[in-house]
Parts: sequence; structure tokens; C-alpha cells
Amino acid sequence: MRRITKAVFPVAGMGSRFLPATKASPKEMMPVVDKPLIQFAVEEAVAAGMTDMIFITGRNKRAIEDHFDKAYEVEAELERRGKLDLLSTVRDILPKNINCIYIRQPEALGLGHAVLCARPAVQNEPFAVILADDLIYSARPAIAQMADSYDAVGCSILGVEDVPREQTGSYGIVRATNLEDSLVHVDGLVEKPSPETAPSTLAVVGRYILTPRIFDLLEKQPPGKGGEIQLTDAIETLLQEESVKALRYNGIRYDCGSKFGFLKATVSYGLMHPETGPEFSLWLNALLTANRPNGSNNNAS
Repeated sequence: MRRITKAVFPVAGMGSRFLPATKASPKEMMPVVDKPLIQFAVEEAVAAGMTDMIFITGRNKRAIEDHFDKAYEVEAELERRGKLDLLSTVRDILPKNINCIYIRQPEALGLGHAVLCARPAVQNEPFAVILADDLIYSARPAIAQMADSYDAVGCSILGVEDVPREQTGSYGIVRATNLEDSLVHVDGLVEKPSPETAPSTLAVVGRYILTPRIFDLLEKQPPGKGGEIQLTDAIETLLQEESVKALRYNGIRYDCGSKFGFLKATVSYGLMHPETGPEFSLWLNALLTANRPNGSNNNAS
């Protein structure tokens, strides 16, 4: 069994839900406090021991490459001004042993197609897929928890969490028999079922560990929902050949693909940030107090 060293980041999407902010800037570069979403995702992979970061990019995504590249002018200016803490922050975004690989997805043909684009870099190895939209806060990174499970069982692992039944229509839902376990055997997947027909409330979120067999299946996969090549459809086919497990990871997920989820992440991380946390907490409490029915102040400044 091979140790997982490669992580794939599909970042070619347009980010239409955040227009006009994403008109000329990638949604993955939107910051939560002072760090872009894509950096959180990459840091999660690095913390799990992965060394090859494979970005599936598209038009207007050059900022992602620049972010992980050396910034000579910025570093020189920070050094000239003596801002050594900021200089260290800029220089140490990635450890020296990390390789960044960028592959262009010529057309936005779905998540499955984006994963397939990574095949030349992944080759015949198991690999991780991390969607930066899903920001997961946890003591041990979610993808590391999944890699541990892969080491134990040697098959594809889907990151899942329980969602309210009324929300099943927004997710791929796992069909399984041992639903009470943290690591369950997947019998099937149902894409966005209604609450009445959903086989469970276990939703697949933006974390996967996949065996290389998925590439062969994606190559033959016909377009599905929305005319796109769906990763869920290929995993459903994979189930007929290999065992697939689903892991309830430990952590809190923020759906930063939605405005509400992004706002929740910003508030939560703002409160945890060592620089902003104490003052932000006081301001937030004052704001909440001012907006209560008996509050005497209608403005917080």
C-alpha cells in the first residue's frame, strides 16, 4: 500500500455565487481574515504529510499560482522596511519540500473531469481531492484523518458528515448499512435526493481519497447532471469493483461556497485569530447587545 503524497485541488470553477468579487479574482483567493481559502486547503494537505500539490486551474486563476510563488518585489520591500514578521509570513507559505503542479482544465466540464485532468501528475497512485470551498476546522486535519483510515483499510474514502434531513437535496447522500459507525461501508450514492427518499443523512463533502482506478472510470463516464462529468457517478461505478468507505471526520465544516457559510467562517476564524480575536469579541458582543430589543444603542463602532 502506497503512502498518499499527492493532493488534487480543483480550482477552475467560476465562483458565480460571489460575483462581482470573483469577476477578475479566483473565489479560492477570497480571504478568511488574512488567509485565502486555497491556502487553508493546501495547509491541510501539508499537515497530512502530502508533498505534491496539483492544482487544476482555468482562466483568471493566475493569482493562485502567484500566491504560492516567490514574490521578489514584496519580499524586498518588507525587508527594506524591517518588517521581518511579515517577511517570514510571505516566505513561509509553503515548506521547502512541497511541489506545486498546475494543470489547465480547458473547459469547465465538471468535478469528475477536473479530477481526470490530474491523471498525468498522479499516475498510478492513490491520491486526495480537496475542495477549497469546504473549510474544515479540526484539531487533526480532516484529510489526515481520512489518510489514516486509508492506511487501515486500503480503499477509497469519502469524507462525510450528518446533515439535517431537509438539506439532503443539496448533497450526494451515502447509502450504507452500518450507519452508526464513524467509518461506514458505502453501498451506494444518491445524488441530491429529496428528504423523503434520502437513504440516510450522511452527506459527502469536499474531501476524498481515491484509488487510481477512478481515472479509468472517469475516462468512460458519460456526462451526467448538468451535462458535466460527475465524480459521484464514477464513484458509484467504482463501488461495483472495489470497496469504498465513508468517514465521519471530526471537525467543523464551513461551506464557503455560499455567502452565509463564508460569513460564518469569517466570524469564527476572526474570533480565534490571535491578533483580532479579543477586540473582535468585544465589538461583536457590543453589536449584539445594541441590536437586542432593550438595547439602548443602535450602532456599534
